[in-house]
Amino acid sequence: MTAGARDAKLEGMAAKSKDPHPDEGWYYNTRTNEVEHHERSRSIDLLGPYPDEASARRALEIARERTRQADEEDAKWK
Repeated sequence: MTAGARDAKLEGMAAKSKDPHPDEGWYYNTRTNEVEHHERSRSIDLLGPYPDEASARRALEIARERTRQADEEDAKWK
């Protein structure tokens, strides 16, 4: 792990919420490239919620596919 990645991970850990009633969703952190559940980082860094860990790990792939589909739909309106 590089020093920058380590620092980002430590920073993210310090910023994670301590909500006593967290939602049950899984999230992908775009800053640290890690999946989070229960204790989460700042929402600006997160994609989700996803129903399970496997889906959260595919967050970037899912986002690319959704963007491609939206772009196709937009093209139909032109």
